[in-house]
Amino acid sequence: MTIALERPTQKTKSAQIREKLGYPIIDTDVHTQEFPPAFLDYLEQVAGTAIAQRFQEHLPGTSRSKWFQQTWEERRTYRTTRPPFWTRPTNDALNLATVSLPKLLHERLQEAGTDFAVVYPNLATLAPHIGNEEMRRAVCRAANTYHADIFRAYSDRLTPIATIPMHTPEEAIEELEYAVKVLGLKAIQIPGHIRRPIPAFEKYGEEVANEAIWIDTFGLDSKYDYDPFWAKCVELKVVPTTHSSGMGWINRRSISNYQYNHIGHFAAAAEALCKSLFLGGVTHRFPTLKFAFLEGGSAWGASLYADLIWHWDTRNKDHMLENNNPANINREELLEYFVRYGDELVRGRAEQLGSGLGFHGSNELISTDNPGNLDEFELAGVKGPEDVRQRFLNHFYFGTESDDTRVAHAFNRKANPYGDRVKAFLGSDSGHWDVPDITAVTANAYSMVERGIITEEDLHHFLSVHPLELYTSLNRDFFKGTVVEKAADEFLATGS
Repeated sequence: MTIALERPTQKTKSAQIREKLGYPIIDTDVHTQEFPPAFLDYLEQVAGTAIAQRFQEHLPGTSRSKWFQQTWEERRTYRTTRPPFWTRPTNDALNLATVSLPKLLHERLQEAGTDFAVVYPNLATLAPHIGNEEMRRAVCRAANTYHADIFRAYSDRLTPIATIPMHTPEEAIEELEYAVKVLGLKAIQIPGHIRRPIPAFEKYGEEVANEAIWIDTFGLDSKYDYDPFWAKCVELKVVPTTHSSGMGWINRRSISNYQYNHIGHFAAAAEALCKSLFLGGVTHRFPTLKFAFLEGGSAWGASLYADLIWHWDTRNKDHMLENNNPANINREELLEYFVRYGDELVRGRAEQLGSGLGFHGSNELISTDNPGNLDEFELAGVKGPEDVRQRFLNHFYFGTESDDTRVAHAFNRKANPYGDRVKAFLGSDSGHWDVPDITAVTANAYSMVERGIITEEDLHHFLSVHPLELYTSLNRDFFKGTVVEKAADEFLATGS
């Protein structure tokens, strides 16, 4: 039976808004789904039949999480995190097909009034987190080759990310070089973290080691020095982006409620990486390198920016030595106050004053011989609040969905330090359950102007200026050969 496929004959509201705006709209986070039989062909070519067969049962959409296979007793015993039931749009066949077919996505992007999109294939976001090294590297290589091939014909409007495994700097550099030099990919995604076992617990066996983990975020306190990888990103002119999950972290481990686990998890994972890069000095040592965090929104970015400046103001080394140093306490005067005003509460026990007041044991000051490095901003190269602004604001970009009204915090120049915009940009997340129809994205974003949540100028930065700024920061030719090329050239010439 042949089914008539009806497509819209009139311009969508989003397309009409695009014409009205007069500048290009760039969506930095469009999700797609691999076609499993085709992907498995690529995986077999990369790693052989055995690997392809082993991986087949783990393909997204072809297997169920262990949660679905467990009894409630097992879920409670293992504290198995409740996953989603289904994450793809199913309101109509057109939207579901759009997720998997590049040709159709290319057409519908134009119907949506979106000029250009960076594509985040579903499998590519998961592949770097595979624990087995052989499988992880094979799946990343196959995913990159598969997506480079299927999107090549549509590069005027679509570019897929290369997925980069980061368990070691060496594997990251190897895949990055292959993706850029051999496959010709120009956008990349790194995982936001690596789960590593805490060494002290490995002796108790694999099951314990898998749970007793720490989160390595490639900057502060990392297991490895990732500077060679960041240097390679600069050399190859690619901007690291991340789209990583915090599901299953200690406070996101409900066994019964996916919403509890899901709300805020992308922001939590992104914040962990962002703080690590900043406080670990990556943005200090690599002044031209920018980073983007997808799907977590931008409100957390505005909060973190203000928080870092506040912490500098109140916890920098000089401030602590002046205001939080127990050696500065006049011990005799403090004791006199307790004796005079403490009455029965203190009488006969004054010498037992707790360490919280700067004393320990028998009236002795806490030792200040080895307090650790009090200058916790040293690696970040921060000597004042302006340095926080430079190391943070000029390096970090925040992907935000088109209906996320919390973007108002990013653009609240009255509240943000120095009257700044935090660099939020459109990352629609279309293709997932929360954005079933790609043609509604631009209309959703523009409605925030209509409701007075952001200004027309803010919207321009959100839809166009910030993504142009990010992706041309290292590669001035990023948009060459695309429908955005002319606008990109004008942006580079004028800076706006």
